[in-house]
Amino acid sequence: MKNSLCYVATVAIWGSTWIGIKMQLGVVDPVVSVAYRFALASALLLAWCLVARLPMRFSAREHLAMLLQGVMLFGINYLCFYQAELYVTSGLAAVIFSSVLVMNIVNGAIFLGSPVDGRVVLGGALGLGGIVLVFLPEISSFSLDNHGVRGVALCVVATLFASLGNITSARNQKRRLPILQSNAYGMGYGALAMAAVALLSGRPFTVDLSAAYLGSLAYLAVFGSIVAFGCYLYLIGSIGADRAAYCTLLFPLVALGISTVFEGYQWRPASLAGVALILAGNFFILARRRTVPFGSVQQLAAVRGGGEVAR
Repeated sequence: MKNSLCYVATVAIWGSTWIGIKMQLGVVDPVVSVAYRFALASALLLAWCLVARLPMRFSAREHLAMLLQGVMLFGINYLCFYQAELYVTSGLAAVIFSSVLVMNIVNGAIFLGSPVDGRVVLGGALGLGGIVLVFLPEISSFSLDNHGVRGVALCVVATLFASLGNITSARNQKRRLPILQSNAYGMGYGALAMAAVALLSGRPFTVDLSAAYLGSLAYLAVFGSIVAFGCYLYLIGSIGADRAAYCTLLFPLVALGISTVFEGYQWRPASLAGVALILAGNFFILARRRTVPFGSVQQLAAVRGGGEVAR
């Protein structure tokens, strides 16, 4: 039951965060906004940990592990995707980011010794085919010019770092680092990394005091970061990287569903066929025999996402 709740919460929240991200664009530089987002999320999580009297002292080696997780998952991943969407559409970015499912399978096998599950491979293939059909117009209109190549390359790099961040989180959980404290420190490290990028690139640390900006910042920090990442990274240790990563194929559908209601998105036969494939793939991936208990020899990992349609 807890796995199901975390799965649904992750998909629903990340599928709706595109609204908050859209409200962040304008006055404040995107990289600075991401730094604000994770700084706020880290501060809130640290405060909660202190109030709850959770253990907060960790070794230098453990802080290094949390630093790696934070910089990759909450820093470079977001930086590259924000930059990529200057050159490619958010739909194409979502399609490329969905390849994190494949990267998690490969990286899990390489770094964690996770076995490759045939059901996950089949489900992933169906899901990837479905997401391509859903965003077929964006893919068809893509131009392979210099800007297009740059955008695709940035998306691939962002997805790779998201996957490596997932694997790092899996290793941290395997070594019994608690999720709440790891996220609290990791998001802080990610915020510092983004702030450093902003400083080095001369981007101003402006603040938009409008209700729309501050409200969306709070939503992204609390729900998009604390709640969604907490649920998602919990799934890392519970159902594994490959299965948890399937969320990246589902939350664009939530985003498009919201867009249908508020922005008049028009569904096409190819879109509906794509949704059917994605749902079929989800069935193959999650309809497994039994979940191997956490702590035994198993696959452990997860992901993420980026772009305007999610996260």
